[in-house]
Amino acid sequence: MSSSSCGLSPSLRSRLFNSSATRFLVPPARPNQYRSRCEMNRRGFAFRGILASGVSVMGSSLVTEPTEGVERLPFKPEGYNFWTWRGHKIHYVVQGEGLPLVLIHGFGASAFHWRYNIPELAKKYKVYAVDLLGFGWSEKAIIEYDAMVWRDQVVDFLKEIVREPAVLVGNSLGGFTALVAAVGIPEQVVGLALLNSAGQFGNPNEKMDESEESVLQKFVLKPLKEVFQRVVLGFLFWQAKQPARIESVLKSVYVNSSNVDDYLVKSITMPAADPNAGEVYYRYIYESKVLLLNKISTLVSRLYYKNISFLTISNYSCKTSPIDAGAST
Repeated sequence: MSSSSCGLSPSLRSRLFNSSATRFLVPPARPNQYRSRCEMNRRGFAFRGILASGVSVMGSSLVTEPTEGVERLPFKPEGYNFWTWRGHKIHYVVQGEGLPLVLIHGFGASAFHWRYNIPELAKKYKVYAVDLLGFGWSEKAIIEYDAMVWRDQVVDFLKEIVREPAVLVGNSLGGFTALVAAVGIPEQVVGLALLNSAGQFGNPNEKMDESEESVLQKFVLKPLKEVFQRVVLGFLFWQAKQPARIESVLKSVYVNSSNVDDYLVKSITMPAADPNAGEVYYRYIYESKVLLLNKISTLVSRLYYKNISFLTISNYSCKTSPIDAGAST
């Protein structure tokens, strides 16, 4: 399953969202219990280094059938709906009625990357797809970017726009954002689906060593390194936002390359043309440390006693593992 697929399969829907169905296939992991490599291992992620190219989507589509005739979200250059959050313009799409689902895209992507999922899911659910601050049609604010900013955005989106408990579905960076948002406001989240989530795994009790910076490192080496990285990342961003480059990268990570069309390419090139887009790219790549400081296994352990259904898909060849974090064993 991916943001380029045609939506959740019926069996997956029933497992995750149908309260009358068997809600979990395996017992929940205890806070200090590791999952198998297939179920929970960052090496199985299809993140594939797209970070460096400035484009990130789900690494591989689970659906290889032709998409001709399949309903999809129309491309609108002007966007759909906008919400003002902390003085910044935030773009989102909303369709359907029923249990709310909030779709959160990955790095360099946007709500439009869920263009096949939204119409399909909207047949049974009220679907929201939000552009994280700095991406898509949302404002390219010049701020310090990290996952906590996007966590706060999603938490406030749940409070102010959705206004009822919802299922959070996140791909890549969006998966990590969904997870930290659920930890921050578990009473507003009834389910989590992480699709090739970004982030690290590890022992939840392991403390990260942080060596102190010397005066030479802090005032001489670090500034020089920053200047060099800014130049290099600026060049990479300029190269990455070229339409031909974007199309090439997308086709290399989509199993069904027919899903890559001019509209999908435009959904990346248009936001990348914003004057502040390059600075947002640099600030996230160079300055954000939150993904390193918060291990997914630690965050999951904090949700163990909450009544939240949990589903991870870390590799399309692996079996999915819905976990009811509040279930008793």
